[in-house]
Amino acid sequence: MKILVTGSAGFIGYHLVKRLIERGDQVVGLDNINDYYDVELKYGRLADTGIVRNQIAYGKEQQSFYHPNYKFIKLDLTDREGLSSLFIKSEFDVVCNLAAQAGVRYSLQNPQAYIDSNINGFMNILECSRHHRIKHLVYASSSSVYGLNGKMPFSTHDNVDHPVSLYAATKKSNELMAHCYSHLFNLPTTGLRFFTVYGPWGRPDMALFIFTKAILEGRPIEIFNNGKMMRDFTYVDDIVKGIVKVFENPATSNTEWNREDPDPASSTAPYRVFNIGRGRSVNLMDFIGELEKKLGIQAIKVFKPLQDGDVSATWADVSELERVLDYRPSVSVNSGIKSFVEWYVNFYAESAKKEKLASPISA
Repeated sequence: MKILVTGSAGFIGYHLVKRLIERGDQVVGLDNINDYYDVELKYGRLADTGIVRNQIAYGKEQQSFYHPNYKFIKLDLTDREGLSSLFIKSEFDVVCNLAAQAGVRYSLQNPQAYIDSNINGFMNILECSRHHRIKHLVYASSSSVYGLNGKMPFSTHDNVDHPVSLYAATKKSNELMAHCYSHLFNLPTTGLRFFTVYGPWGRPDMALFIFTKAILEGRPIEIFNNGKMMRDFTYVDDIVKGIVKVFENPATSNTEWNREDPDPASSTAPYRVFNIGRGRSVNLMDFIGELEKKLGIQAIKVFKPLQDGDVSATWADVSELERVLDYRPSVSVNSGIKSFVEWYVNFYAESAKKEKLASPISA
């Protein structure tokens, strides 16, 4: 297939691109490489897929020197003309929209960024997908949409009408917008609610990255809700495996859908929503304990109350993915944390070495 992956310099996008090009798909990656977090990490991911940093120019495609079936373009989803031009030129079969302004807490500080990227940007993706007859649009939603829901595990068959952050509200909006296009234009769309993704090349604003950096530097780690947090931590390889399964099974109409008892996860239109998670909820303190073992260092812990926009627990019901797509996550927290720590130590040791070599020698 010829696939567009937006957010390809991001955490999940990078891993997805690697999986797709290794299996022989033709892939175009798109990212605006914004400075929400360390751009050096984003350029590091791009370099690992064969994209040369000093050759990246806005709006210009660059061929990977390492993978002949991978190209990258620096572009913002809000650039409607640039995006339309890319769709005309490339004739994609499938679009996977992972580009978004991420982060629950940051949405309290800079809400406009979420409207620009997650609403306006996604609208442009929908319009391009509609006009260029995309066979399947797959897009990132989030476990954050469950908001105030207390019924566990979280099921896609339950309503999600009480978000507690603007980030979550934009992701719920994406699901609603996608349904409109599936209904009006017969565009197959599948939304994926990701649950606390972690692993090598992860985001610096996520808990595992923050904790690892602080522990290695001998600084305290802040633990919210006084440690009474449960999370469905999902290893990135399991996430990517689920995405690829979805690619191969475009959304179709649910012929048993009942207007009098509507299922939020499906429709008479070619529309689906799935959870992608480990399917198990882990106590945050146990997660930190595993990290301490892998690092061989005891963390200095500071306990704090629950932050605005956050929730105390997440737990994914992944039975629909298992039933429909035969998807089963397999990576344990123990194994996942080990892989992340090995990557983190190697990547930042190598970065420090390069920085030292680049520094001028003092007299």
